[in-house]
Amino acid sequence: MTIDVIGILRRTDLLGSAPTEDLKAVAAASRLRNLRRGQVVFTTGDSGDTVIVVISGRVKVTVRSADGGELTLAIIGAGGLFGELGVADGGPRSGDAETLDECQLLFIPRETVQDVCARVPSVALALAGSIAAMLRRLTEATADLVFLDLPRRVAKMLLSQPRGEDGVIRQRMSQEEFAHQVGGTRQSVNAALRGFEKRGWIEVHDRAIRVKQPAALGRFAGTEMSAS
Repeated sequence: MTIDVIGILRRTDLLGSAPTEDLKAVAAASRLRNLRRGQVVFTTGDSGDTVIVVISGRVKVTVRSADGGELTLAIIGAGGLFGELGVADGGPRSGDAETLDECQLLFIPRETVQDVCARVPSVALALAGSIAAMLRRLTEATADLVFLDLPRRVAKMLLSQPRGEDGVIRQRMSQEEFAHQVGGTRQSVNAALRGFEKRGWIEVHDRAIRVKQPAALGRFAGTEMSAS
């Protein structure tokens, strides 16, 4: 199957405003890779020499403690990209990236993105905006870890996930994956979910979670996200 790399680049927030000729140059300089589930994309300290676009599948970006604890910073799905920070400062990777599914990824050299940014101000602004959004997200996550107990972090995470009209969270996650996102353990997340289920706020069945009372979860978490 032929991949429309230019079309994929045009749909990204970073490069969507770039002229076609620039997109062609980016596509020519980039490389596609197919990765298996559970394969490492990069680790902390690796050279931050590429921006990576997720064409299919999902990738998680994490940080790990010396004793093996893991905190998920972001999960990037199809159409998303990551690794922008290295374009700005040329520094090493500050986290680990691993595939959650079979993935097809597009690796764009740092120098290529910088070249487009130098010629197309809207792309440079998009890069700055992406880094600012990442900083805001990490600041909020840090505040949650400090100021919210784990059940409230679980409630907030549930409300942040895309849901269908029936209230079912579209992306199924194991309790271990959930725990890595909220900075807890599988057992503590399970206990929080059971507590919400007993209150009638959610329904859990075969890893599928249906949010039945988002307003109640929102009040419990102290957030205004209940209407999302």
